[in-house]
Amino acid sequence: MSADPTPGPEGSTLSEPVTISKIAEAAGVSVPTVSKVLNGRADVASQTRARVEELIRRHGYRRRRGPGGGRSSMIDLVFHELDSAWAIEVIRGVENVARAEGLSVVLTESGGEQTPREAWVDAVLARQSTAAILVFSDLAPEQRARLAARDIPFVVVDPAGDPGPDMPAVGSANWNGGLAATRHLIELGHRRIGVIGGPRPVLCSKARIDGYTSALDAAGIEVDPALIRYGDFHVESGRDRGRELLRLDDPPTAIFAGSDLQAMGLYEAARELGVRIPEDLSVVGYDDLPVARWVGPPLTTVRQPLTEMAEEATRMALALARGERPANLRLDLATDLVVRRSTAAPAAR
Repeated sequence: MSADPTPGPEGSTLSEPVTISKIAEAAGVSVPTVSKVLNGRADVASQTRARVEELIRRHGYRRRRGPGGGRSSMIDLVFHELDSAWAIEVIRGVENVARAEGLSVVLTESGGEQTPREAWVDAVLARQSTAAILVFSDLAPEQRARLAARDIPFVVVDPAGDPGPDMPAVGSANWNGGLAATRHLIELGHRRIGVIGGPRPVLCSKARIDGYTSALDAAGIEVDPALIRYGDFHVESGRDRGRELLRLDDPPTAIFAGSDLQAMGLYEAARELGVRIPEDLSVVGYDDLPVARWVGPPLTTVRQPLTEMAEEATRMALALARGERPANLRLDLATDLVVRRSTAAPAAR
């Protein structure tokens, strides 16, 4: 490893080989302070931590590791929230790969925030985790730098925003899913088709709605903004946005819900308003959660391979931890339309 000499606070330089004592000297701190930063301890001033981590990152310092590689046998898995069956499918995928590799999974929720708190990064560094999996989340640049400085790779599952070319991420073909769902309804004869997306700025929600509008355009059906609503992928928003659509003077005869949970809420809104599914309203969901098979009527939905997505993300993270560079850092797995009994031709008006 080579390192360019770097001025310290009093003109000192870092030279080959880079050691923890030289990092400390250049940063103007003690060796124990550098050790605390390396171990993710929280009792270091933020400015001092940033100075030390910048030197660690710039010079590629790597702590010497013993036969076990110096890593714990843990993978960190963080969700922005943990209150749905959707999360269970992802946890199952991570556990499948971790178990086969003899690793344990540490589960964290970031309280609904798309970016984990600094305390989570501190804990990951303190545990010296093998890798981290983030679900529907993102990392701030300084958080990425802190993980990179300790050789802890991360992969994002279903990124909330554009992950960029250098961020490892695994998602699904959301545009194709939205296209297939809407095309199915068009082929049944529906022309007035509503959609309930997820949060407006979220990448997967935008892609599904783009697929919806593309299917309408291809069929020569004008896109009506009044039929496009945004929720949060949960049951309550499906119910509330569903009520709005079904109470329109000219309500849709079919609705594509951006998640199975929103479809469940739409079912509830239809029951409240005396709208029969599929006789009066066809419904398509997204995800193909186990509950989709058991509701009445069973839900037509787009299968998003959540467990497989989580498995691929975990394999990618472990490959990065071994120093391998996957050929593709961005994977979008295929989606499939699963037709059940919640969709039918529109009733004559």
